[in-house]
Amino acid sequence: MNASIFNYLIGFLIISFSACDATSQVAKSKAPLANFADLETYTFEEVEKSADEWKSELSDLEFKVLREQGTERKFSGDLWDKKEEGVYTCRGCALPLFDSSTKFESGTGWPSFYIPKYANTVDEEKDSKFGMVRTEVHCARCKGHLGHVFDDGPAPTGLRYCMNSASMDFKGKGE
Repeated sequence: MNASIFNYLIGFLIISFSACDATSQVAKSKAPLANFADLETYTFEEVEKSADEWKSELSDLEFKVLREQGTERKFSGDLWDKKEEGVYTCRGCALPLFDSSTKFESGTGWPSFYIPKYANTVDEEKDSKFGMVRTEVHCARCKGHLGHVFDDGPAPTGLRYCMNSASMDFKGKGE
């Protein structure tokens, strides 16, 4: 077989497989979630709403935190000292974010976790506002601001996901 024909066939196969994979990703992103069982591999479609739509669905504090990257006062939120078993979800779109088994008392006055429930439910980006360099944490689906992650947490990760109560809801075990 001629080398140029061979290279053409290899290129054709690579493009074909890539197209199939892209098609399956699009199809997967539109598939319904069955009790969030497939979140580890799920590709999210972003929730897009206008500021007015968000304002009509969220309290003033929730809007300030989720949509304007604000922060609630420490020790003021309803989740910082919650001890029950369950899952912390995004207040903007109900996506499961953190499991109570990974929550720990950080002494900061905000709910703190050492790892998200699923690796793909939170996004992180550099935040250099206020003269500091931090890592901001967002919901992967609605892009709501959740808080920040720091590298002073406990084992096994050494991370502290310091979240705002105003950005999350709690769903107790069995709910």
